[in-house]
Amino acid sequence: MDYLVRVISEEANVRALACVTTNLVNEVCLRHDTYPLATVALGRALGGGALMGALLKTGQTVALKFEGNGPLKKIIVEAESNGVVRGYVGEPKADLPLKDGKLDVANGLGRSGFLTVTKDLRMKEPYKGTVQLYTSEIAEDLAFYFIESEQIPSAVGLGVYLEPDGRVSAAGGFLIQSLPPSNEEIVDKLIKQIGKLPSITELLRSGKTPEDLLALLFEGIPYHTLEKRAIAFRCSCSRERVERALFSLGKKGVESLLADRQKIEVTCEFCREHYVFDPEDLTWIRGEMQ
Repeated sequence: MDYLVRVISEEANVRALACVTTNLVNEVCLRHDTYPLATVALGRALGGGALMGALLKTGQTVALKFEGNGPLKKIIVEAESNGVVRGYVGEPKADLPLKDGKLDVANGLGRSGFLTVTKDLRMKEPYKGTVQLYTSEIAEDLAFYFIESEQIPSAVGLGVYLEPDGRVSAAGGFLIQSLPPSNEEIVDKLIKQIGKLPSITELLRSGKTPEDLLALLFEGIPYHTLEKRAIAFRCSCSRERVERALFSLGKKGVESLLADRQKIEVTCEFCREHYVFDPEDLTWIRGEMQ
């Protein structure tokens, strides 16, 4: 089961989250038939979305948009406060030569571009923050966003391990944030401990859980657990939502579609579900407008 754990230090104002997202990444990438480069890049972004979604209050959502000049073009992830995550990549079959024996996510996304974070906090207008891509490795870009746009010193680690057959055998990550007033001694200690850790994928493949990751990060620093929540893929699309979109075309728009006497096919970008509306369906929609 994919899940996330959130903790806070007992003395210093430091909060941290760690998650495992292996099943989530496999399901999303299977739906989009992603090639290895896209699988790893999208998998990291899904983990980042899960971590950021856990910082929200009930009913709130966050959307991440990584957009660069590389062959992947863009990565979109949406996360809800209840642990629901979804996402897709612009070019799921993009490919590049290996770099130092590893998939080249940075050049796949592109060194030049932007990360836009949009939060629906159930207010009149959503909050939106945009920063330039920092390294295009996903984790560092999220940490840079927190520092630049929200002024919260943060460390983010994300990992996806891809087997030769294309299956993801380990995926997850962590997020640590220092809240004001900052305790420099504790922050320095955390930085040193992060630097000593093996890679996220190495830890997860060895059987480490989110609880284990946090215990390693907070070694010698007292903390207590705030919550544990499940993480899962779920799409927000439905036939009814697509119908509402067709209603928004107005009577003339629907009549124009009817004039072509063609069926309308709509595919959800997140889950790849197909919705078909034939002329009889469009006639019914027009009738409802009247």
